[in-house]
Amino acid sequence: MCIPPPNVTGSLHIGHALTVAIQDALVRWHRMRGDQVLWVPGSDHAGIATQAVVEKQLWKERGVRRHELSRKDFLREVWQWKEVKGGEIYEQLRALGASLDWDRECFTMDAGSSMAVTEAFVRLYKAGLLYRNRQLVNWSCALRSAISDIEVESRPLPGRTELRLPGCPTPVSFGLMVSVAFPVDGEPDAEVVVGTTRPETLPGDVAVAVHPDDPRYTHLHGRWLHHPLTGKLLPLITDPAVQPHVGTGAVKVTPAHSPADAEIGARHGLSPLNVIAEDGTMTSFCGDWLQGLNRFIAREKIMSALRERGLFRGLQNQPMVLPICSRSGDVVEYLLKSQWFVRCREMGHRAAQAVESGALELSPFFHQKSWQHWFSHIGDWCVSRQLWWGHQIPAYLVVEEHVQGDREDCWVVGRSEAEAREVAAKLTGRPGVKLTLERDPDVLDTWFSSALFPFSALGWPQQTPDLARYYPLSLLETGSDLLLFWVGRMVMLGTQLTGQLPFSKVLLHSMVRDRQGRKMSKSLGNVLDPRDIISGVELQVLQEKLRSGNLDPTELAIAAAAQKKDFPHGIPECGTDALRFALCSHGVHGGDVCLSVSEVQSCRHFCNKIWNALRFILKVLGEKFVPQPVEELSPSSSMDAWILSRLALTAQECERGFLTCELSLVTHTLYHFWLHNLCDVYLEAVKPRLWHSSHPPEPPQVLYSCADLGLRLLAPLMPFLAEELWQRLPSRPGCHLAPSISVAPYPSGCSLEHWRQPELERHFSRVQEAVQALRGLRAMYQLTKARPRVLLQSSEPGEQGLFESFLEPLGTLSHCGAVSLLPPGTAAPSGWAQAQLSDTVQVYMELQGLVDPQTHLPLLAARRHKLQKQLDGLIARTPSEGEAETQRQQRLSSLQLELSRLDKAASHLRQLMDESPTSGSPEL
Repeated sequence: MCIPPPNVTGSLHIGHALTVAIQDALVRWHRMRGDQVLWVPGSDHAGIATQAVVEKQLWKERGVRRHELSRKDFLREVWQWKEVKGGEIYEQLRALGASLDWDRECFTMDAGSSMAVTEAFVRLYKAGLLYRNRQLVNWSCALRSAISDIEVESRPLPGRTELRLPGCPTPVSFGLMVSVAFPVDGEPDAEVVVGTTRPETLPGDVAVAVHPDDPRYTHLHGRWLHHPLTGKLLPLITDPAVQPHVGTGAVKVTPAHSPADAEIGARHGLSPLNVIAEDGTMTSFCGDWLQGLNRFIAREKIMSALRERGLFRGLQNQPMVLPICSRSGDVVEYLLKSQWFVRCREMGHRAAQAVESGALELSPFFHQKSWQHWFSHIGDWCVSRQLWWGHQIPAYLVVEEHVQGDREDCWVVGRSEAEAREVAAKLTGRPGVKLTLERDPDVLDTWFSSALFPFSALGWPQQTPDLARYYPLSLLETGSDLLLFWVGRMVMLGTQLTGQLPFSKVLLHSMVRDRQGRKMSKSLGNVLDPRDIISGVELQVLQEKLRSGNLDPTELAIAAAAQKKDFPHGIPECGTDALRFALCSHGVHGGDVCLSVSEVQSCRHFCNKIWNALRFILKVLGEKFVPQPVEELSPSSSMDAWILSRLALTAQECERGFLTCELSLVTHTLYHFWLHNLCDVYLEAVKPRLWHSSHPPEPPQVLYSCADLGLRLLAPLMPFLAEELWQRLPSRPGCHLAPSISVAPYPSGCSLEHWRQPELERHFSRVQEAVQALRGLRAMYQLTKARPRVLLQSSEPGEQGLFESFLEPLGTLSHCGAVSLLPPGTAAPSGWAQAQLSDTVQVYMELQGLVDPQTHLPLLAARRHKLQKQLDGLIARTPSEGEAETQRQQRLSSLQLELSRLDKAASHLRQLMDESPTSGSPEL
């Protein structure tokens, strides 16, 4: 299994921590089962992000821009930065306890990955799946590079919205529809009004289009219009793609800056006119008055010009979706560029078929619909990036002196320049030594190398790994489309280049949000470093981290205030095991995970409970204890048999949870066993046997098995705590002792099946009901120290035997004295408190001499008055609907039940007073 390689520039947040916690738990479980497990660590070179970080550092520290250095010198700076600052993620992974195979650490720019990238590019090119063409690409003017579709954030705007953009000194307004008149040639008073949200692209208009069936423009078919800025004649064309009911039904056609317009332009043979340059300024085609201006400053000049010429027809709010570069925050432009593209339709079809056939399983199942939709609408993948940091494209332009003005006629691809020269010689029929080759300065999209990660990490292309031998699972966070995009690329390239899927299952786990359900965001101040939860951190340190980031002053103030509100005293130390357990306790197949630090603290308390339980068990065992083999342990008491049955069930449920990757089942099962079965019930029940007998034979052996097997069941989730405590346990004689719990056998439900006694467990659940009833009676009568006698009676003679073997633990757990059975039909002693367990079973608790009625009746009266007041208020409240009304009804029932119990208790106390004459009692 490989870790989804995180960006070398970044740091892990809680979403990453969930991925690591799940992967590591599964990896550790498989190791303990005896499987050969390889978990490969790695990080992604993050072309855009890393280059931006180093460029900022160079400017801040030395006042040097990238282009003032040679490419070689700049890359040397990047590698130096990577060596110094690029290890933070690995430190976080180690803090999380990730048991990765660190000797196989990979980086997507190391030699092995570089070889794989070059080989993949060459093979795809030879297979006709990679080509160079001039077409529209997503362009970030701030980065001056093409970006992937997945790096374009579609931001919905309700109407007029002002945004601060890189390179713009003032906010820019979006969500506005500008109406512009295009005069009809030859008709002085006729015009066609066109609406646009991007008036800065007006200089690039080459036509106006209407729907062929729109009756408003039938008379203008075939006519010419005057461009509102230049006066040039533009054709009015008809195209079925135009939506007549939107706006005026007439649209401007700008093929060089709109994918939809490019399709219209191609259908009508219109030549595109590029009016926005790579840096976001206007080109020379716009005229001297606009050339060199930032496109959004040019927008205002264009609007003023339209007003001056009397061709401005209005401005109104317009809901729209604005494409934003997720890497820079700039508005994405669509520019015509000569780039390298991967043909995705055929490979995407195979990826879709892999899911349809069951060869690739997506879990949860409902993600299959998104997968199929994505691949059915997939377009070709632009893999060129105008960066220096990354894998330089292994393609070469053949420069032929006799070809002037056309430098893109002949491109060749090769694993090396020598190989490319041989290809060029065959292609041109000229000697290779006489040819001039220029390598493409662009680098490949980072996703190209990360998509090859599972293969290159295992030695491809030198050797083709048999991926069927490896653990067939990857884990992704559903909130991140980037990671799903990564899986899609892996599947496409993997099946094409190696004939194999990189895995047979993808587990798409939930997104981690904060306790208020908000997405983790630096601007909200709720992004947490897992190490801060593990080790604890003061509020001052959290605030300093915010200030050292790249938030603008407004965002910083909001984030700092939110952080101060959420963590007024900082974050307490919780530990790695508690964080892992809390993360895995959420159902990964369900909705988003809303995690709070208090929840992790609760898991820390659970860790403390386990620690204290082991201290008690080790004290009971003593130094001379010799454990029995598991197969020889045969419980003699009902309590011993019960806890071993619960332990066997716990092993079965843990195994089921791991097999289905439902780790919340594992955490719930272990929590219930350790806390509610072992600590709260069994340890408390057997303490009298342990203290009253110098060498009790059974409980220590049972306690040892619970500790040994319970810790091994816990180890994949809480490796540090489990290791520390397990090493303190004595070893079984004659058994091979594993050097670490991480390689000790994981208990299987099958091996412990002989301990399972479901019928006994059902019997004991009835005993626990009796314990709760007796504890309720003790609380009702405030018997804090007294140990009253108890009688248990059933109208069914056979049912009494159910309780007979548990009478001693029943008394111990309910903090009562001796428990006896009252024969069916026998009257209960007068004045004893009574609780009904079922239609056939009831318990009686001694009150005579233990409760002072005169003292206790006023307390009950005060309690009853308070509850009655609450009940009256609820009844008087106007009934509501939905969940609120359900909660009101539940509270009504709870209050009425408690009042009934109070009345019953008062009746018993009066009975005691009648049998022991006293003076006046208050009315209830």
